[in-house]
Amino acid sequence: MDVAPPLVSSSSVAEALTPRQIGLILFALTLGGFAIGTSEFASMGLMPNMVASLGVTEPQVGHLISAYALGVVVGAPLLAILGAGWKRKTLLLALMGFYALGNLASALGPTYESLLVFRFIAGLPHGAYFGVAALTAVAISPPNKRGRAISLVMLGLTLAILIGNPLATWLGQVIDWRWVFAFVALIALATATLLAIWLPRGIDGAKAHPLDELRAFHRLPVWQALGIGAIGFAGMFAVFSYLAPTMLEVTRVAPAWIPLGLAGFGVGGVIGNFVGGWLFDRMQLRGAWIVLVWATAMLLLFPLMAQTLPTILLATVGIGLMGALGPILQSHLMDVAGDAQTLAAASHHAAFNTANALGPWLGGMAITAGLGWTSTGYVGAAMAVAGLLIYAGARQTLRARYATVEAACPSR
Repeated sequence: MDVAPPLVSSSSVAEALTPRQIGLILFALTLGGFAIGTSEFASMGLMPNMVASLGVTEPQVGHLISAYALGVVVGAPLLAILGAGWKRKTLLLALMGFYALGNLASALGPTYESLLVFRFIAGLPHGAYFGVAALTAVAISPPNKRGRAISLVMLGLTLAILIGNPLATWLGQVIDWRWVFAFVALIALATATLLAIWLPRGIDGAKAHPLDELRAFHRLPVWQALGIGAIGFAGMFAVFSYLAPTMLEVTRVAPAWIPLGLAGFGVGGVIGNFVGGWLFDRMQLRGAWIVLVWATAMLLLFPLMAQTLPTILLATVGIGLMGALGPILQSHLMDVAGDAQTLAAASHHAAFNTANALGPWLGGMAITAGLGWTSTGYVGAAMAVAGLLIYAGARQTLRARYATVEAACPSR
């Protein structure tokens, strides 16, 4: 049995750690997010290679993307609840170990059917990891730097789109797509090793009670925020998932240009991450309608912009700006979730991956129906409009809630 250092209360961890120690821990947490993001989006850039290797169609590879996303949707709330009584360090190590195994299995899966199962399994720890990582980042950071800490954890996801996914696409082109998932497994193991070394024990705070979180989770504003993410974000993934074949068949560029197109989404995502935080600080949830209106316009323009290389690259950046919706919804969920912070943090990623499942599925249906590769833009625009309708309902709920508070406190 190992001898543990004395437990430190969650509120004093930031004082006990040096800035260098905090930076190293945040780096490790971000690295885990980078591994997860790279694996999540890899199939989109590797689609032509996987089609040729597995002998399946593009929409069938889209189903692999959906299988992973469904794993996130199932695993995020389930593992957040089952792991509520665990020490955060132990849970993070277990989740990263689980993620490494899921991706190693994906690398070795001999058939398309086995890959469907392994991608689902790989997705299970995704949301729970980000939820626990965000809470851990807050616990180790000074109060005036906690928002920055969460953004750094989420930065791993956007850097995966900007750097990890184009590199994965290139690696699949020059070696083999299976090596991408093997390298993701290695990054996940490296993350677990660094967390085991750098992350102190005693960052757990108050004892979590799953039933209390479930009770607090029964709030309409929470579900509306999750609905905006699950439906509104689907528009981006409808286009993103089929970008590689669209560039080959419509834009008619060489495969070497595909990583640049994928990187365009990453550039838009990184910019959107900061824009979303800026909008929420000034407008709160109202910032979401600006993002969704922008997304609707860009998605409607996508079929026209997909015709030439310069314009499709601009389109990927513009659609990638939808990433601004992430920090807006995550911050709003923290405001309305009450005592369900852990479950809400994990469920935000479940909603995000519901979109990641829904977008490729609907886009694949349009392509299979013979509407063409660029029909994904129109599908995406319809989803963005649906997200706007849910947003309108959420705003109405909040207005009614504030009116009730004002009526109860007339002297304010």
